[in-house]
Amino acid sequence: MRHIHGTPIGGTRQDVVRFLAGRDALVPSPRRDDMGAVAEVCRSFVFDNGAFSVWKRGEVLDVEDYTRWTEQWHRHPGFEWALIPDVIEGNEADNDAMLRDWPRHLPGVPVWHMHEDLGRLNRLCREWRTVALGSSGQWASPGTSAWWQRIAAAMKVCCDELGRPKAKLHGLRMLDPAIFTRLPLASADSTNAAVNCGSLDRFGMYLPPTAAQRAAVIADRIEQHNSAPVWTSAPVQVDIFMEAAV
Repeated sequence: MRHIHGTPIGGTRQDVVRFLAGRDALVPSPRRDDMGAVAEVCRSFVFDNGAFSVWKRGEVLDVEDYTRWTEQWHRHPGFEWALIPDVIEGNEADNDAMLRDWPRHLPGVPVWHMHEDLGRLNRLCREWRTVALGSSGQWASPGTSAWWQRIAAAMKVCCDELGRPKAKLHGLRMLDPAIFTRLPLASADSTNAAVNCGSLDRFGMYLPPTAAQRAAVIADRIEQHNSAPVWTSAPVQVDIFMEAAV
């Protein structure tokens, strides 16, 4: 699987390049600070429209600007896909309309929100090569017992009888080995390295001296793990999930 690290990364420009070199990155549209470094040194990169952040600020996402930005970069060899904009407070019909409006020549990925109907997930997996899974509603926090129950229901829909995904699955905010090692994800993302490199307590007495080095340590530890090859729905495995999440 691809371990996709959210940007921007703190530190000097040199620190940013050193961290990103050879890695997979996610660039949010509202924060394109590291785009130049990402394009030069990353193995691959994806775009996030930043709809949730924009919504939290009480603003409206500029879909046309995001589409133009994707148009500008989609032929770069490292570009993989862009998350298709969605309506944060909208219903499934609103978000399906956004999918229909997305230019099909641009590699786009729809988001299935966990509070949405499982039928929509089934449809997205039939119609799209890659589908992103987003934690939302009462399942907004990845790793909780309730979250595992919901993701188990989702896996039954988006995987075949052998546990193989019917589409490539991307886990939004799921770049946690306790999560992605148990799910058949093609990729997952998080801002863990960028955000927690400033959390000194997690390193104990052997503290890497710079934020960039601490971010690299976090990323290296994550990247040692791979996703599950298939979904296993045995009850004992679900119980293990829940115990690990507590």
